[in-house]
Amino acid sequence: MNNHTQAKKALSNTFEPVWGDEMIQGDSANLQQWQRYIEQEIGFILPNMQLQWLTNAIDHTATLNGLTTQQLWHQLPKDNEIRQQLLDKVLIHESRFFRHRPSIAFITKYAANYQRANKTDTPFRIWSVGCASGQETWSLAMSMTAAQLSNHVILGTDVSEQAITNARLGQYDKRQQSLIPQNCQQFVHPLITKNAGTELSMADASSKAERSINTHVDWQVAPALRPYVSFALHNVIEQKPPTSHLQNVIICQNMLLYFRKFDQRDILARLSEQCAIEGYIILAPGEALFWRPSNMRRIAHPQVNVWQKISA
Repeated sequence: MNNHTQAKKALSNTFEPVWGDEMIQGDSANLQQWQRYIEQEIGFILPNMQLQWLTNAIDHTATLNGLTTQQLWHQLPKDNEIRQQLLDKVLIHESRFFRHRPSIAFITKYAANYQRANKTDTPFRIWSVGCASGQETWSLAMSMTAAQLSNHVILGTDVSEQAITNARLGQYDKRQQSLIPQNCQQFVHPLITKNAGTELSMADASSKAERSINTHVDWQVAPALRPYVSFALHNVIEQKPPTSHLQNVIICQNMLLYFRKFDQRDILARLSEQCAIEGYIILAPGEALFWRPSNMRRIAHPQVNVWQKISA
């Protein structure tokens, strides 16, 4: 049993009697209980500066379902749909295209070198962990395709169902387009409507309600990128990986900071298990500097926080 499982079990034990009326005792006590609930479910530690964000998420979810805050609290352990709604409101879905260009350039160069050295039909695999609304995942697809690389598979995962829905749609506003480098602007396409006759395969299953999540969009990713990209709902705290395939690169940036250190260690250990020998794990600059795994070595790079797997 890992540290998070033990902590979650302990939290569950302390939570059990709280599903009663004592939950609604004072504002400070309320928020502490909600903070503990979020940590119990997904491991996220919400800092005090985000308490108003949490309060708004609670109020919005309760209003959406015609419930009082107390009724919402009682419904959470019974109704998974309402639980997911709350988590979607609490989580930050915002990201941006080419957020850290040196990391994307590193991955693209490694993929090119790997494919030249390994003449095989096996695709080069990349996992974008905590992909939010898909900007990082699509950035990787743009960079790889612009470099004329084709034999690759990119998986984006997130714990937010709403974020994954948006990522699959691949529709964004002009502000996001302005962040895309010139050599990748070719992958910015006009929106395709239903009667245009060309439907996007990844978006076929999306309902009209799902499509309305993106309130304002101006363009969509090029259909040519879609065969290389997939998205999946996945909680990184869980032991089960989102795929059985080992990854050549795992990129996990600006997510670990929301977890306690012992959870960060557990997450990194699971990521290293999913990384292929000689593959890389890329973190945000300055992230998880405490990590000292015996099966990974840190690569000296002036701009990228990158670790290479050297043994099983």
